[in-house]
Amino acid sequence: MVMPKYCDPKTVYTPKDIQTDMLSQHGVNLSYMQAWRAKEKALQLLRGHPADSYNKLPKYFYILEKTFPGSVVKLKKTTDECFLYAFVALCTSISGWEYCRPVVVVDGTFLKTAYRGIMLTASTMEAAGTILPLAYAVVDSENDASWKWFFEQFKQAYGERTSMCVVSDRNESILKATSIVYPGVPHYSCVWHIWTNIRAKFKKGHLQLIELYFATAGSYTLDEFNERMSKIEEIDPRVKSYLYDIGYHRWSRVHATVNRTWTMTSNIAESLNAVTKDARELPIFDLLEHMRTLLERWTKEKLLKAKALRHRNETYENYCSWYYTRESLLRTYEIPVNPLPDESKWNVPQHISDEVVNPPTGEKKQPGRPQKERYKTYDELKSKKYKVSCGNCGGEGHNKRSCKNAPKKKISCS
Repeated sequence: MVMPKYCDPKTVYTPKDIQTDMLSQHGVNLSYMQAWRAKEKALQLLRGHPADSYNKLPKYFYILEKTFPGSVVKLKKTTDECFLYAFVALCTSISGWEYCRPVVVVDGTFLKTAYRGIMLTASTMEAAGTILPLAYAVVDSENDASWKWFFEQFKQAYGERTSMCVVSDRNESILKATSIVYPGVPHYSCVWHIWTNIRAKFKKGHLQLIELYFATAGSYTLDEFNERMSKIEEIDPRVKSYLYDIGYHRWSRVHATVNRTWTMTSNIAESLNAVTKDARELPIFDLLEHMRTLLERWTKEKLLKAKALRHRNETYENYCSWYYTRESLLRTYEIPVNPLPDESKWNVPQHISDEVVNPPTGEKKQPGRPQKERYKTYDELKSKKYKVSCGNCGGEGHNKRSCKNAPKKKISCS
């Protein structure tokens, strides 16, 4: 009864739901702890023990390489055979990257499993302006070593292109890693992350600054930029100094050394994080396979839409870059992401089957309810509009303690 509810990781089926269903369907009154244990048992039967998932990785990566020749898949372990890093870049994305703008957006997001960890992603936008995931990895944490390893694998898969750039939040480890692995590639900052930092650091003039700041970042000419920066200085000179210290070339379109197109934020990485929100609760093997099936589904859908586009006998050079053409879109998805064979039919060499991958070492799972949501930024917390209602009169805008109205009438049951 419980197991089918968890086949789709997006399904929300809580112990409270189990209690309700057992009582209504079977007349059995379970305690919350009994329902919670039932949920945990169902998840273990369906997905296996999280520790066992790591031992599947060598066989899984071998099948990936056989099914998708030209892919770059890497598994790194510690000296005592414990999992450290895993990286996947499928040949379909590697082939499609050639027909996309050379802008790479990277980000990291936390996993919600017993062994924690971080999923790193790199993505870009194709001709239609939708997301093309380029690579994904699971690492221990967002630190200098993990990001450096990620970019080393990424460079092996994708190399370096003319006018290529990297866009991310202002994570110091990303800045260090790109300067080492891609010393000739400019690194740009997400303008939204910079704005949230401005709001947190400087407490005045937000309403005047917000439109002015984003207009300044998107300026196409130096005259426009300088005029708007002068206005920012009039509102708060500290903001201008802060933006100057970051470096105008990192957030301003007109000062960028290469064309970052309209990718002024890391929103596509945040969108990818949102899509994988529920999958990040899965064991590592299921998470990596979920990412592959996500690519498989997206590739099919986008290829159908690309084929449906009408072809016009006009030359694109008159209107836009070659990256935005129907031909580029079709060639981005010309190699399909085919399903993997059933696990029972995997033909894996014995030395691969015998390889041991133990779960990662480190902090044990903390007691209490695990974190499911990321920590909200200052801007997100301030933007929420909470309506305070009074328990005395039912009105809004005040509470019971400060209420000066007559209490609301109670409805009689007689």
